[in-house]
Order: sequence, then structure tokens, then C-alpha cells
Amino acid sequence: MIIGVPREIKTDEKRVAITPAGVSAFVGNKHVVLVEKDAGVGSGILDDAYTAAGAQICADVKEIWERADMIIKVKEPLEPEFPLMRKGQVIFTYLHLAADRALTEKLIQKKVIAIAYETIQLDDGTLPLLAPMSEVAGRLSIQMGAYCLEAKNGGSGILLPGVSGVPPAKVVIIGAGIAGASACSVAVGIGARVSILDINPARLRYIHDIMQGHISTLMSNPASVEQAVAGADLVIGAVLIPGSRAPKLITRAMLKRMRRGSALVDIAIDQGGSCETSHPTTHTNPTYIEEGVVHYCVANMPGAVPRTSTYALTNATLQYGLDLANKGWERAVKDNPILKKGVNIAEGNVTHCGVAEAFGFKCIPV
Repeated sequence: MIIGVPREIKTDEKRVAITPAGVSAFVGNKHVVLVEKDAGVGSGILDDAYTAAGAQICADVKEIWERADMIIKVKEPLEPEFPLMRKGQVIFTYLHLAADRALTEKLIQKKVIAIAYETIQLDDGTLPLLAPMSEVAGRLSIQMGAYCLEAKNGGSGILLPGVSGVPPAKVVIIGAGIAGASACSVAVGIGARVSILDINPARLRYIHDIMQGHISTLMSNPASVEQAVAGADLVIGAVLIPGSRAPKLITRAMLKRMRRGSALVDIAIDQGGSCETSHPTTHTNPTYIEEGVVHYCVANMPGAVPRTSTYALTNATLQYGLDLANKGWERAVKDNPILKKGVNIAEGNVTHCGVAEAFGFKCIPV
């Protein structure tokens, strides 16, 4: 199979979908890997490293899309890439289609095989290809939340860990999955007062145990969310329903009750956001203020640390990419029910029910 790795064109996206070690693995399995010139520069990976691993460097991205049987990316295809997609081509990347009707319709029209990292799911419900980026985003959320609370950025001028004689900030995390747990770990580590909410009591018990009781755990419902948010200095939105739009658990009315200069970091913005006032931002212009609350809603948070993110992502995606390349997509998803859940669109049909439900389309099982 011919594998294509184009340079990411999303604003401020410096990750790349494969490392030289990943190239070596594909080449070792008799596949051809085409990497766009300078695709890895943002992650500190030069073309020479790819060449040494056996990749072919292409200066023209159109050549990659024309020749490749499977395109491996980090982020979803953008409008300039739409004309380059072709019928039957496998596109293996983060898609987040439930929050993007235009992209969904284009993938249907082009009759590609769209396989989403974020909906590949193990039997226990975990999401192995989303997990590494959720961990990065969760850890970053506290760092970015501290940035939002600085006075120069519109925040109330609060230091998260506090100082002697001054209490630490109150951090409220909604969602106790990988992202929420990672945010919790960093927030507790720097000395903030942390509350975390979730609908799963077993998950809350687990978080409480690993944090050795240094947090407050709350069952998530409208009343508890409202009360927690009202007293927070920093709110982290980390809810996720695999493949579906994120539920709007934080309302505008809740934000109005927060102190002016408080902050919201919405990790769930890739899936539409967990707050009514959230809309996507970029690393160049990451924040805006609404209802007196500083919002940070960057849709590709891990792109802020591209080298760490690239290596963490490739560690997770490589085995699935190899399976697709070695067997072809149809045989691969037939043999592997975990990978099968990643197929969102195939040959003009929506095959993931969460995506279909978001837009009222018919769901055709793979």
C-alpha cells in the first residue's frame, strides 16, 4: 500500500502524523511512505530523518494525495484538501465529525473511507487513540487556565497554588475521563483546591483514591454543576461522548454567577464544546471574554506541544495504521471489531451512529 503523510495546514498545527520509527515500520512491511517536504519540522523532525527511515519526500502535496491509498493525518481535512480526496481512499485521522456537518457531507460526497482516531474503542469503553492527546490536553488545561487568570489576559489575577496567607484557587473539573484525570493530577500537584464531577461513581472513587483524598468528588447533575461552577476560579470542561457532540453542561446563566475574571478551559471544543458560550479559537488568538469569564477554547490544544504530542500519538496509532495497510481496510475492520468502531463514513454512507444522530442522517452499519 502507498501511505501518504501530508503537512498539517490547520492554523498553528505543528504536529505530524508519523515519526521516522513509524516510517520504518511501514517500510519494513513492504509499504511505500510518501511524506510531504518539511511535514515534521514543527515537531523537530527533519526530512533527512524520514529519508533515512525509508520514506520518499514529496515537494508537491497533490502528488501525495493522488498516489496514496491511505492518507494518515493528525487533524481533519480542511477545505483546500477537499478537492484532493478521491473515491475509495482511506483517510485515517482525528475527524470529530459530530461537530462539523460540512466536513461530514464532503466525506460522504467524495465516497472516501473515513476512519477516526477518536472513535476506535476497546471493549472496556476506553479510546486508545484519543487517550494520549486527552492526557496532553488535560495537563495543558491547567497551564492554560493559569494563563487565563493572569490580569494581563483579562483574568482576576489569581495564582492557582496561592501563597502563604492567601488561599489557592478553586478549580472545578467536569468530566473524570483521561483528560479530566490528567487535569486533576496537575491541579492537585501545584496546590489548587480541586473538585471533579462525573456521572460514574466508580470513576469518582478511582480518582479520589489515586489523588489520596486531596480532592472533592461530586456526582454530576445540573444542580451540582451549577453550584460548583458558581464558586470556581477555573472551570475545566472535559466531558466526552465518543463520536457524538459534547453535551452543553455549562450554561450562560451559570457563567453569569461566576466572579468576573474567572476562567473556562473547554477541552471538549473539538466535539462542539461543553459550554453554551464556547466557540473554537486558535493558538494565535486563544482566548475571548464572555459574561466576564475568560474562555480558552483552542480546538487542537496538543498542538501547543507538537513534539511531545507527535511521538505520543504515533505510539498509539501505528499498530492500527499497520493493520489497515497490511490487510486493506475491509479485511482489517472485519478482523478487528475495535478498529471497526473507527469507521465513521464508508463509500458514501455514515457508519457511526453518533455522527448520524448529530445531523439526522441514516446510520448504515459497516
